[in-house]
Amino acid sequence: MDDKTTILEGIIGDVAAALYQKWYNALPDEEKTDDSSKALGLNAKETTFFVVQMFMNKFNEAAEELKDN
Repeated sequence: MDDKTTILEGIIGDVAAALYQKWYNALPDEEKTDDSSKALGLNAKETTFFVVQMFMNKFNEAAEELKDN
């Protein structure tokens, strides 16, 4: 992680890499091509960002509700 990468960006990158590896390992050998690898990598990054963003939004909503009570 370089100095310009935030902690959250680093975590998202690590989770995306692990998700990519999980998906890649599950592919049959005959489907492991450069194109499928690139697609899996892009999908892993987008999926990880989506999940983390949704989690953060839900977490913040819950925190606001607790704060208001």
